[in-house]
Amino acid sequence: MGFKQECESAKVGHTYVQWFYAVLASTTLLTYGMQAGWVSPMTKVLTSEASPLGGPLSDSDLSWVGSSMPLTATFCVILYAYIADAFGRKFGVIAIAAPQAICWALKLTATNSTMLTIARVFGGIAAGGCFNVVPMYIKEICQDDIRGAVVSMALLMQNFGILAMYAIGSYLDYHTVIWMVAGIPIVTLVVMMFAPESPAFLVKREKFEEAAKTAALLRGLEVDDKVVQHEMDVMQNEEKHYANLPKINFLNIFKNKAWRCGFIYIVVMMTAQAFNGSFTIMTYATTILSGSGVDANPELQALIVPVLMICGSLVSMVCVERFGRKKLLVGTYLLTSAAMICLATTQLLRSLGGSPPSWIPVMAIAAIVWAFAAGVTPMAYVIMSEMFSFQVRSKLIGIIVTYAWLLCSGQLAIFAPISNAFGMHTLFFMFAAVNLFGAVATLVIIPETKGKSVEEIENILEGK
Repeated sequence: MGFKQECESAKVGHTYVQWFYAVLASTTLLTYGMQAGWVSPMTKVLTSEASPLGGPLSDSDLSWVGSSMPLTATFCVILYAYIADAFGRKFGVIAIAAPQAICWALKLTATNSTMLTIARVFGGIAAGGCFNVVPMYIKEICQDDIRGAVVSMALLMQNFGILAMYAIGSYLDYHTVIWMVAGIPIVTLVVMMFAPESPAFLVKREKFEEAAKTAALLRGLEVDDKVVQHEMDVMQNEEKHYANLPKINFLNIFKNKAWRCGFIYIVVMMTAQAFNGSFTIMTYATTILSGSGVDANPELQALIVPVLMICGSLVSMVCVERFGRKKLLVGTYLLTSAAMICLATTQLLRSLGGSPPSWIPVMAIAAIVWAFAAGVTPMAYVIMSEMFSFQVRSKLIGIIVTYAWLLCSGQLAIFAPISNAFGMHTLFFMFAAVNLFGAVATLVIIPETKGKSVEEIENILEGK
């Protein structure tokens, strides 16, 4: 019987400490969801004569307020990669919560569009760390058999944040909304100060005794338990191996076959994920539905999108450890591709004078949004967080997440030009092809990471 089978048969320890700190770190994603969803319900009041800023925002001002957060996030991912490597994953989570709190405080006191834009910039700074530092911290504090479900839970928190903001933002006034949510990042910041650092980072800093105590605390075991000792032996051996090599930089990273292959494979996977069209669908749903001959209630639509995403995230949490990462990712890519084809065909028939049933685009959009939350996004981030050694995880994930932010911005930027020049159906057929490519690429090149250690994954990447 191998070591893994022995540990499974022993069934010792517990996981609730891991879940507690994972949920705590994930509250930064809850706040991110709220801050990302804040513009939609607040647009009506900000552009009215009753605006809390003393006057209505112009279209140009509103554009800056809306775009400043994702634009800032794109350029802050590398900053958080450095923070996570230099000061620790725990400090990285704290460094996310701090600007999130500042963002709410500035919105509460804003008297003009400039202050509001600056507030959104602080939200964007924090967003730059949400999708690399948080999954990294969660992965490093959680044991192999729950890490997929826990990372999926973190992304579920984002969807809860969007839903909560759409719900309260549609019915409560500007200042009441902010007062209700402003305390969340402050609580996160304070409680995270007492959270443990990830054992992997402590080993990297050669704090072996502290790392062993932390691993034991997280797993509910004694320091001298064989599970803890095995985990420490694996990390220490890995640390010793790389300590004898030249200083790790990007050139050395790409000389290592496992890291190089893993990076290339994840870039391919994230290209399909970030450019699969779901973000465009969620952003321009009203326009797309109108172009398909469907009259949508804006407030109802605003609530339906996050509800579908939450349903998808729940499926992801339940199924990720049962069926594995690849099956969920391939299945949701194929579902999205089929839905995009339905949406494109509907648009094409209408442009040719046809009258396809109005329920088809509605169901297609629902399927796309659900698949995005059930597999396309969470499985991509779960696989990415599991793929790399802790020695290079922060650097490589930082590059990949920056790349993904740029692609997301790119798909929004091409929506209007391509739709106006060639029709919306052209864009949706293109997105269908991207999703089909994502399914094939995942099936062919992405290794299944479920239940595997980093060493086992690297052996697969090296072809051993």
